[in-house]
Amino acid sequence: MREFIETMREHDLVIDVDEPCSVDMQAAQMASTTDKLLFFHDVGGARAVMNVTADRHALCLALGIDEREIVQKLAGATYEGTVAESGMLAMKKPDLFCIPVMHHFPKDAGKYITAGIVFAQYGGVQNASIHRMLVLDKRRVAARLVEGRHTHVMLGKALAESKNLPIAVTIGSHPAVTFASCTRVPDGKELCYAAELLGGEIAVKRCNNGVLVPEAEIVLEGFIGAERAEEGPFVDITGTYDPARREPVIEFTGMHLKRDFIYHGILPGGNEHKVLMGAPYEPKIYRAVAGVTQVRNVVLTRGGCGYLHAVIQIKKSTQGDAKNAIMAAFAAHTSLKHVVVVDEDINPADPEEVEYAIATRVSGERDIMVISGVRGSSLDPCQLEDGTNVKVGVDATMVLGREEDFRRATW
Repeated sequence: MREFIETMREHDLVIDVDEPCSVDMQAAQMASTTDKLLFFHDVGGARAVMNVTADRHALCLALGIDEREIVQKLAGATYEGTVAESGMLAMKKPDLFCIPVMHHFPKDAGKYITAGIVFAQYGGVQNASIHRMLVLDKRRVAARLVEGRHTHVMLGKALAESKNLPIAVTIGSHPAVTFASCTRVPDGKELCYAAELLGGEIAVKRCNNGVLVPEAEIVLEGFIGAERAEEGPFVDITGTYDPARREPVIEFTGMHLKRDFIYHGILPGGNEHKVLMGAPYEPKIYRAVAGVTQVRNVVLTRGGCGYLHAVIQIKKSTQGDAKNAIMAAFAAHTSLKHVVVVDEDINPADPEEVEYAIATRVSGERDIMVISGVRGSSLDPCQLEDGTNVKVGVDATMVLGREEDFRRATW
């Protein structure tokens, strides 16, 4: 991560905050005012960064991919990078109070680790994913494990056999590792995917409990057992409060800190959160739409929380291509709420261009699909009590055979 911070500095994308800053909402408020990487040299007595990849440009710098090609390149991933183990990681007694964990919003339940990658290992498979973690004391956190996701499934298998689930948490990893952990990949392939993004190989060390971890500023090892504690409220991707629930407790048994470590915090509902939630789904949608028409680009928009709204750019061959693209997108990313399909002359990343396409190429009775009673995102405040929602698809493409009626004048 330190090398990436210097890369961002070379591109004039780092703001150094030299004056002391509080972990109690002050750092979070500062991160909400910029997309540049904020480097706090004294937050709660330690160093920390926020907004590590708060826009697509920063993410592309981290992955070494041209911004115009990122979705297409990621859509061709093979998840076959090499994971090279190189020894054991030394641990000392854990103390979460020496880490500048932040309190982000007034009604949050407390201080939350937001950029911690949880590596869980069971049955010969290792998973990596980010889970928000509410600090309970020096050794324990309550982690939000979404039902049905891989960590939750692995914990269920371990508890069914009267065992604990061995885990390790890294904070301050290279952004490629963070991105890989946010991406739906074949079971156990997160580190291989991170290796692929980093050029083909990633070095890892083994914790005392057997879990493999890549280089990071902070490593915590421990286990998840049967204990549960109240977790939440907490601000999630929509900027609204997610409710309190009883969630599994992680108990840490060891801790490894780099000398003069740098803590990484992600602002809940902020632009880094949106990039990491949405960008990993763009290649998945791209691949799905490529199965039904010629797709050119996919963007999950910032205004759609980086998660709920997609704009898909296609080249039409038949009049029904846009509607097929809409259905493919909803199937690929079930949390999508609204999808707009545009032609090649519309920039899907430009909200004004997309609005222009809707204004001039959409006839409501013909081009708008409304699908009710379907599964949506649990994070959407509009969802009904039974978990269903309404999805809308908009065909904002030109009518085939009448392109000249819609084409904009140029010089």
